[in-house]
Amino acid sequence: MNIAIIGGGAAGLMAGGFLSESHEVTIFDSNEKCGKKLYITGKGRCNVTNNCDIKGYLENVVSGEKFMMSAINRFTPQDTMNFFEEKGVALKTERGGRVFPVSDKSSDIIKALTHHCKHCKIKLNEKIEEIKKDGELFKVFSKNKVYNFDRVIIATGGKSYPATGSMGDGYKFAEKFGHKIIKPRGALIPIKIKDKFCSDVEGLPLKNVTLKAVLDGKGKQLFGEMLFTYDAISGPIALSMSSYCGGMNKVELSLDFKPALSEGQLEARLLRDFNSNLNRNFSYVLKGLIPHRLVSEFARRLKVSEEKKVNSITKEERQALIKLLKNFTLEYNGLYPIESGIVTSGGVDLKEVNPKSMESKLAAGLYFIGEVLDVDCLTGGYNLQTAFSTAYSCATNLI
Repeated sequence: MNIAIIGGGAAGLMAGGFLSESHEVTIFDSNEKCGKKLYITGKGRCNVTNNCDIKGYLENVVSGEKFMMSAINRFTPQDTMNFFEEKGVALKTERGGRVFPVSDKSSDIIKALTHHCKHCKIKLNEKIEEIKKDGELFKVFSKNKVYNFDRVIIATGGKSYPATGSMGDGYKFAEKFGHKIIKPRGALIPIKIKDKFCSDVEGLPLKNVTLKAVLDGKGKQLFGEMLFTYDAISGPIALSMSSYCGGMNKVELSLDFKPALSEGQLEARLLRDFNSNLNRNFSYVLKGLIPHRLVSEFARRLKVSEEKKVNSITKEERQALIKLLKNFTLEYNGLYPIESGIVTSGGVDLKEVNPKSMESKLAAGLYFIGEVLDVDCLTGGYNLQTAFSTAYSCATNLI
């Protein structure tokens, strides 16, 4: 059987290698090399999967959990780790179960996938412009040539990071075959904040905080690390929260700087801190509670002078400080453009795709794998796992 794979990214390469064991496979990529987006994944280190079980993976799927049940059972995170280690890539597990190559080089992952496809024909710098069904065959049109294939797999990715070739072409191909496209939007993307103090604390990292959100009336909270940028919040918990914010009508955000302490426990700590520093400035106590660069913003919100002596702080001011530490509001100002997203939320409607084989229910012989599907996950290696699992399911079920 003669098979075309449109897109030489994580999903396309994984599927291509398995299919080439028994079929003729041609991989088309519009870039000068395959795996271009993989090169920048995980800041160039490539967070290739997460060292978790199937339940752990599914708990981190934002959209498409039910659809992914079959694929993740067929090719688990452990299967991904075994795959790369068998290809000679030593792996390591870091905080949060994130799996990276020991070398910290995404190029090692790409080399392994490329070697996996050693029996495939790989056509680089060849952008596919159109796909048509002609009887039992598919006609695949590039700028200067028309190819005939028995089966076509769309592995073009989403619309984030267009410089890597993710231009949304897969959605165009899918629509031509009658597929519905769930509106693409950025996911794992910085959250814009209106508060002017952001620019003053640009680059400030926070650890062990809880980011809380009320999304159209429903609460969500994530614990971990984040980062202030000039006009936004970024870092792991902010990027993950962005995946829930997209498409919401009303988003309210706040930070809990002391999630391990109840208000009662925090009050007891403050009383001890105050009693030990009665003659010091209020700012001195604040610096023991929060990063120094946030002291001025806290004092401004509390309407208490930084120079006010601790022994002059009223009970009401102390209570207000407790409330602020547990509920430091951030004024939501939307998300960065889709091009800034690490992944794309939305894509080919899952109702129109067979979850076992990834075959279109509308056009026999047409398949969709990876980010072009309406599946997205939180940060931590889960999105690449989705690419690998859908690719394997497609390759092993293609008929």
